[in-house]
Amino acid sequence: MTFSQEEIIELNLLLKFNLDSRQLGIKIHSSATAEEISGIERLFDKDLVTAPDGGYLTDLGHTSAEHAQLLFRLLSLQTEP
Repeated sequence: MTFSQEEIIELNLLLKFNLDSRQLGIKIHSSATAEEISGIERLFDKDLVTAPDGGYLTDLGHTSAEHAQLLFRLLSLQTEP
């Protein structure tokens, strides 16, 4: 099992959210890459964000972003040889 390129884009978008406040969202502008624009639209279709151009995380989106950010931190840990 592997992540598709689309899923990786979605995970990277979830990493952009600040989880310290539910009142902090993101907006994907028309100057973003086509992949980011499509990715945020997919997150909206999956009910993870409140608007097709970003907005705020839904409850499910907040939980998903927490998991994505935790996974990123775990995978980013440096291991000693």
